[in-house]
Amino acid sequence: MPTRAIKAIFFTRFHHEKGSRVLHQVPEGSITPSTSPSALNAPLFDLDSITTYLIPTQQFCDHLLTFCTNHYRVIGYPVCIRENKYYRNEFIFNFAVVIEENVVDWGCWGEVVRKLGRLLRALEEQGGFLSREEKGVWDDDDDKMVYKKGYKGFGDLADLDRKADSGVWDVGPVASGSKVYALCEMILEDLNNYCECMIPIDESNTINLKLFPTHAPPAPIHPHHVPILTISLASLTSPISSDLTITRILPFINGTHSVSHISQLADTDLSLTRKAIQHLVYYGCVVVLDVFSFGAIYAPTAEIGGFITDKVVGEECARYVKVPRISIGRGIKMGSESDRGRDDRSSISSDTHRSEHIASTVTATEFEGVAKQTEDDDFKISHETLITLYTSLRQGLTLKNWCLENLDLLHDIDVRRLITFGVIKGFLYRVHRYAIATSSSLPSAPPTKLQDDQATIRGKLNHKPSVASNFTGNTGTGVKQEDIARLDSLVSDPERDALPLIKFLGGMHSFDEICTELKMSEQVVENKIKGVGDVQFIYR
Repeated sequence: MPTRAIKAIFFTRFHHEKGSRVLHQVPEGSITPSTSPSALNAPLFDLDSITTYLIPTQQFCDHLLTFCTNHYRVIGYPVCIRENKYYRNEFIFNFAVVIEENVVDWGCWGEVVRKLGRLLRALEEQGGFLSREEKGVWDDDDDKMVYKKGYKGFGDLADLDRKADSGVWDVGPVASGSKVYALCEMILEDLNNYCECMIPIDESNTINLKLFPTHAPPAPIHPHHVPILTISLASLTSPISSDLTITRILPFINGTHSVSHISQLADTDLSLTRKAIQHLVYYGCVVVLDVFSFGAIYAPTAEIGGFITDKVVGEECARYVKVPRISIGRGIKMGSESDRGRDDRSSISSDTHRSEHIASTVTATEFEGVAKQTEDDDFKISHETLITLYTSLRQGLTLKNWCLENLDLLHDIDVRRLITFGVIKGFLYRVHRYAIATSSSLPSAPPTKLQDDQATIRGKLNHKPSVASNFTGNTGTGVKQEDIARLDSLVSDPERDALPLIKFLGGMHSFDEICTELKMSEQVVENKIKGVGDVQFIYR
C-alpha cells in the first residue's frame, strides 16, 4: 500500500439556489484557488468539469462514485438526507478523497470513503453535525465568497443562479476554524501516516477508520496440499478466529499433514477444512506447499542467484534448517524412536495411516525466528554449504538419492526444513510426476447388453419399496445378493481395478493428487497404473 497516497480531501455542499460549493479542502488550494499563505499554487484539476459527478442526480446518491481527471482519481460518496427541517427538504453533501490515478489498490480508500459518508450522515441526522456550521455561510455571500473564476460582486439573484450552475464557490478563512475542517486535516494526516485513525466527535461518537489492503483471491486449496503456519500461535494473546472449523484444525497444521489428513485428524468436513485454510492463506497466516516426500524431485529456479548473493537470507536459512541440540534431562525421551520411520515416508500414502511422529521436532511456525534452545555454537552451517546443497538438486534426481550423494554435507541439517525453506522463498520448485495413458491402453467401453444389465441391477439396488409393497424382507435380500453377484460377474478384475484410475490418466493430475484421492501409497498407485496398459510417466 503506497504511503501518503491521499493527495487531498474536500467537503462539498449543494444549495438549491447557490449551487455546489467546496466548503472545506485540505490542503488549501488543492481543489479551488485559495488566498491562504499555505495554499497550493494551482488546483489539482479543473473542478468545473467534475461538478456533475460530485453532486449527481438523486439516483446516484448513497452510492460510491469514482472518476479520473488530470491523472488523479476522485472517490466520493454523495449523500442526500430528506427531512422537513432543511431548505427544500433536502441536505446534499459529498465528502471526497483524491488519490493518484495509477494507484492499483484504490478499493481500500473507496471503503473508507463509503464508511465516512455513512458516519457523517448518521452524525447529521442525530444532532446536525454538518448543518450547524453553515449558519451564516449562505447569507453573507458578499463578505465571505469569491467566485472561482475571479468574479466579484454577485449582482441579482438570477445572475447568481446562472453562475452557480457552472461554477463552484469557495469559502476562504471561515473554513479553517470549523470542526469539519479539522476532521479533514486529521483524516488526511492519520491515514497517510498510519493507515488508520480514531477521532472522537463528542462524548458518544467516535470516527474509526482503517485502510485494509485488498489481497488477490487465494488459489484453490486441494486435499493433497500441505499448509504451514507463518505465525506463532503461542505468541497470540487471543484466538486467531472464532470460526469453529479453524479452531479445530489449527493444532494439526504442522507443515507435514495434508489438508485431507488434517480433516480426518480434526474430524471436520473436508470442504469446510479447505475453505478455512483458504481464509488463512488469504490473510497471510498460512502458506501452502506440496507433500514432502523423499521420493520427490526438486530443482532450483532462476531465483537461486538471489540466494547465492544474499548472505542475510543465507544466515536465516542456516538458523532455520539446523537441527537443534537440546540438553537431555530427566523426563525427556530421546527422539530416535520418532525418527526411526523418517526414511520410510518416500510417498504420500499414509494420509489415513501415517504416523503422527514427524521428521522434525521443530514446528514450522519458527520460520521467522530462532527457537529457545540450547545449541552448539562451535558448529555453524556455512552459506557455501547451503549453496552447494541447493545447486546440486536437479531434474531426474530424487531427494533420497540426493541425500545419499551429499551425506557428508547434511550433518546437523533438517532435510525437510531445507527443502521447505527453498520452496517458500521461491528458489526451489517441486517437479511433479503425471501419468498419461494412450487411447489403445484404456479399457474399452462395455457392450450395450452389459450396460443394460448394469443399469437394471443398479435400479433394483436403489429401489425403495413402499409400505404397501408385497415384497418381504427375505425376498428383497435374496434379490439383492443375487444382483450383486451378477454385477461382479459382469466386470473382470483388471477392468474393476482400472476404472477408478481412468480419470487420472489424462496428464493433468499429479501423483500427489492421485494418491490422496485414492488413499493409496505411491508404489501401489504406480503398480495399478502400469496394470492398465501402455502408460507414460512425465515429469514437469
